[in-house]
Amino acid sequence: MFGPRGSTSTGAGRKEILSWSSVMGVRGLQGFVGSTCPHICTVVNFKELAEHHRSKYPGCTPTIVVDAMCCLRYWYTPESWICGGQWREYFSALRDFVKTFTAAGIKLIFFFDGMVEQDKRDEWVKRRLKNNREISRIFHYIKSHKEQPGRNMFFIPSGLAVFTRFALKTLGQETLCSLQEADYEVASYGLQHNCLGILGEDTDYLIYDTCPYFSISELCLESLDTVMLCREKLCESLGLCVADLPLLACLLGNDIIPEGMFESFRYKCLSSYTSVKENFDKKGNIILAVSDHISKVLHLYQGEKKLEEILPLGPNKALFYKGMASYLLPGQKSPWFFQKPKGVITLDKQVISTSSDAKSREEVPMCSDAESRQEVPMCTGPESRQEVPMCTGPESRREVPMYTDSEPRQEVPMCSDPESRQEVPMCTGPESRQEVPMCSHPEPRQEVPMCTGPEARQEVPMYTGPESRQEVLIWTDPESRQEIMCTGHESKQEVPICTDPISKQEDSMCTHPEINQKLPVATDFEFKLEALMCTNPEVKQEDPTNVGPEVKQQVTMVSDTEILKVARTHHVQAESYLVYNIMSSGEIECSNTLEDELDQALPSQAFIYRPIRQRVYSLLLEDCQDVTSTCLAVKEWFVYPGNPLRHPDLVRPLQMTIPGGTPSLKILWLNQEPEIQVRRLDTLLACFNLSSSREELQAVESPFQALCCLLIYLFVQVDTLCLEDLHAFIAQALCLQGKSTSQLVNLQPDYINPRAVQLGSLLVRGLTTLVLVNSACGFPWKTSDFMPWNVFDGKLFHQKYLQSEKGYAVEVLLEQNRSRLTKFHNLKAVVCKACMKENRRITGRAHWGSHHAGRWGRQGSSYHRMGSGYSRSSQGQPWRDQGPGSRQYEHDQWRRY
Repeated sequence: MFGPRGSTSTGAGRKEILSWSSVMGVRGLQGFVGSTCPHICTVVNFKELAEHHRSKYPGCTPTIVVDAMCCLRYWYTPESWICGGQWREYFSALRDFVKTFTAAGIKLIFFFDGMVEQDKRDEWVKRRLKNNREISRIFHYIKSHKEQPGRNMFFIPSGLAVFTRFALKTLGQETLCSLQEADYEVASYGLQHNCLGILGEDTDYLIYDTCPYFSISELCLESLDTVMLCREKLCESLGLCVADLPLLACLLGNDIIPEGMFESFRYKCLSSYTSVKENFDKKGNIILAVSDHISKVLHLYQGEKKLEEILPLGPNKALFYKGMASYLLPGQKSPWFFQKPKGVITLDKQVISTSSDAKSREEVPMCSDAESRQEVPMCTGPESRQEVPMCTGPESRREVPMYTDSEPRQEVPMCSDPESRQEVPMCTGPESRQEVPMCSHPEPRQEVPMCTGPEARQEVPMYTGPESRQEVLIWTDPESRQEIMCTGHESKQEVPICTDPISKQEDSMCTHPEINQKLPVATDFEFKLEALMCTNPEVKQEDPTNVGPEVKQQVTMVSDTEILKVARTHHVQAESYLVYNIMSSGEIECSNTLEDELDQALPSQAFIYRPIRQRVYSLLLEDCQDVTSTCLAVKEWFVYPGNPLRHPDLVRPLQMTIPGGTPSLKILWLNQEPEIQVRRLDTLLACFNLSSSREELQAVESPFQALCCLLIYLFVQVDTLCLEDLHAFIAQALCLQGKSTSQLVNLQPDYINPRAVQLGSLLVRGLTTLVLVNSACGFPWKTSDFMPWNVFDGKLFHQKYLQSEKGYAVEVLLEQNRSRLTKFHNLKAVVCKACMKENRRITGRAHWGSHHAGRWGRQGSSYHRMGSGYSRSSQGQPWRDQGPGSRQYEHDQWRRY
């Protein structure tokens, strides 16, 4: 492709990074930019850009927004990746990365994906299934060659994204976890905080109208040279304007729009395209042809016809508009949405207008205050000096239209009487100082207040349409944590005005650089394009050109707003794992793990740790019950061999017994009394079903306490783990404490064993489960105690496993270090004693009978409950044939079959 001068970013691994990242974002655009339009890419130097930024904006620290998920492969530089992860080497690489930018005076803000949006679930599944095929090839190679495959088969270690968050926080970096798709929050943050640019590897950043986009794969860390991809130059090459790029992206296919949706349309464009260039590849010509069609054909009807009238949208109309709207950042609009609106809402001043006469048919400019029109370079390469104005100054008082029509110059109604055309009166809360519109009933034209004052905690009927037969209630709170709903009497659809009942900053559309904002910008999907306050009875909800993208109601599994706010804060600040997802949506996912689908002796990590998750569900969802007084099931999208991922597994909570009873989340999370720490630890051990081993575990020193807890659980759960495995796990943890990073780099196992590969990944997945449990229980243990760079190294474990398998003495495993020998026997005694309490005797492989081979089965040999009774499942894939929505798991019978 196009590399910066003297680039030595990742050596041989860069091509693999580009190959992997090319599937992210717009289909074919990465290759097109590299081969057809290389002038779009300009080599730049971050030190020079930062100096230019400082001179132009004195007192403002140059900041780069980092899409961390795009950077994982760039950051993971250790040569070994097959054994479970070289975590101390990885931590050292992250430290060098941060140190280099800090030395240049550049601040980094890291964003991680916090959840998978429903619109992108199909794409997520598609990639996971593709990864499964790659993993099968990896294990086939290991069995054939007994060595790690080449970098062309590189697969990131399990848990890399989770532990990278904690590593960066340990290094003092601001690390945020998204409440939706991370690329949207990254683009929003970069735009609204006047950032130097975005660092990542996703062609969607060429589509967003935001700050400059830099390639992580082309970064040379030593010189801080990289490649900037300029969207203005891309538009110039394609004959488009920036506002056309979302349309182009959707027609080509992206993470929301399947590539095949417009395949026939693209080939129709190609057949009529007169400038096909023989030296360009097929995808390149398609991009040029579609762009030509947009500029020469679609532009003719722009503002006169709806998109569905000039494009073959068919039944995919709603999805297409949703894909288009996903690129619009706060305050932005698209000229391709055609509608006949009557009003506008601006969120900076909370001004609502419903006038529809000609005098009011003006768009509110992006920058309405002349004094605040600072210029932010959108493309700063040597070939382009174009600057795009943006509002960033603290004096800015611009009004940002949420949804306006560029052609008729009319405004969208937010809440108005369709017959009287009266303006909607406002109700201002005394503490929130926020103007909230009232909703007028179209028949009696009676105004019903939406806000009832700070003392009122009553539910006030807001609007009851004559046809909807549905009452919509409003709940208010003295601190403005409110959820205000309005229902149009024909649509019967609830549309939220406040994006989240626990967020105090719902309406902030433009954040100035001086504001140190903890939560990510525009975290709720509702404000991506519009803030519909009320549904106009004249507007039909099924028409996406009138309503825009789907306005998603915030429906949570947990109703306690105080607890939900704490969970959300921990989530956004990357301090927890999966907790907020469980409590807010009741849906979680876990990506691929290096597991051999042909190995019948070891179960998948998804099943081994499921009972722990089930107990966590009962803790987090204690107040969430259906009409039968049973907790609702959590949807698990966990990848394991044999799972086609057509539907989530429905997993019910599992009750647990805790000394003194199960404490509430308010006690665990908010009570700071010293004695509550004991209850937190009791709750954590109960999640692992290890309450009986509390005393033994408390006697273990840090950081081995958490590791022992995990090992006890594993050996109780899985009968096919033997004494040699236990020796290897403990020996590597003890030896790791005395080794430097350079010693670990030079370590080379004799060969690669496929079973050891699985065990390494299994332990790391257990450490991520510890993160979940520890955060759910109020952090009874220090997070550093179970970070992998403190307790696990893949190559070191592999070496100890091979030695233990060959029957080497414990002294050899401990490298003849006598001080470690005492600790080894103490830790082994704790694990073995706790297992004996559960009737699990850990024996050596020599004592195994033939019945141990394949005893677990792959996803099976376990009990599961359907309805009110238990049934014994067969070997193989016992849940794959039960039909959609029927796989409900609520058992604790996963132990030693």
